[in-house]
Amino acid sequence: MLSVMEVKKRLPRDFIEELYSLHSPLVADKILAGMAGKRNTTLRVNTLKYNIQDLMRYFREINIKFERVSFFNNALIIKNATEKDIQKLDIYEKGYIYLQSLSSMIPPLVLDAKGNEQILDMASAPGSKTTQISAMMNNTGHIIANELDKIRCERLKFNLNNQGATNVEVINGYGEKLGEKYLETFDRVLLDTPCSGEGRFIAEIAGTYRNWSLKTVKELSKIQRKLIKSGYNALKPGGIMVYSTCTLNLEENEDILKWALENLNLKIMDIDLNIKNAIPGDKLGTNLGLEKAIKILPNKETEGFFIAKLRKFSKEDKIWSQKLKKQLIKRKMGIIVHRQ
Repeated sequence: MLSVMEVKKRLPRDFIEELYSLHSPLVADKILAGMAGKRNTTLRVNTLKYNIQDLMRYFREINIKFERVSFFNNALIIKNATEKDIQKLDIYEKGYIYLQSLSSMIPPLVLDAKGNEQILDMASAPGSKTTQISAMMNNTGHIIANELDKIRCERLKFNLNNQGATNVEVINGYGEKLGEKYLETFDRVLLDTPCSGEGRFIAEIAGTYRNWSLKTVKELSKIQRKLIKSGYNALKPGGIMVYSTCTLNLEENEDILKWALENLNLKIMDIDLNIKNAIPGDKLGTNLGLEKAIKILPNKETEGFFIAKLRKFSKEDKIWSQKLKKQLIKRKMGIIVHRQ
């Protein structure tokens, strides 16, 4: 395992400088320590085909050691087997389980899709979150799973079929155009947006950070702004959107939320999950509620992740908001407002 000093030497200098400018030395050091080595294998049971009790019984029989996950009953942390070991098992080939990072399991939990709802997954491949949502809905309702890249789209279809997710319709298009095509169609929208992937950095594996640059971060943030606007347009009034990335910088996370909250009729919601290595989002000196978002710090078990839960105002919300604004304006002008 590398030391924090060794991690600093390997990762991009601009990334290190930005990290320490955003966080206290204690938190920044903790983040870098979480990037020092490979992470434990983690997986999710596919409840469309199997159950957690039978899975744990099977693992005990074949001497695979595991730990439960406090925030998700259907997930396990594997202590003595690699992903390659798990992929050799019959239960993997049959789609009874899905190898997935713990952080990646959280956005579907926050989305909390219900059985009769219309769901949009804007950037779906390879299908980890889509199949999880499908299982949570028990193959009821309807999920539109979008993926722009045609090769990744085929991988998505394979995983959906392998997992037995039959309530999913796969489309291949630009996420920026989905809002126009599906105007106010969906009860819930998941935007796990393409990002710079800082939360997945492992200092020992240069391929995880080789292509990172400040320029890439800036370019991605422009795309993310278009995607969140598109997702907002596709969402029904009163609907829920989850915005997530596997990166840690402000530009792709809090800055995107700040723009959305200031320019779209959205409200940020509390996330009611107890994630032990999560910290609140940065307020950016505003009263928008950005601290309700969570930033999951990388460690031996989790990748770094950012997650926010947003609600689109309904017609009733807008009326209430307009009335409130009028009252505040009148009060500032010294006019006494009496309740009717």
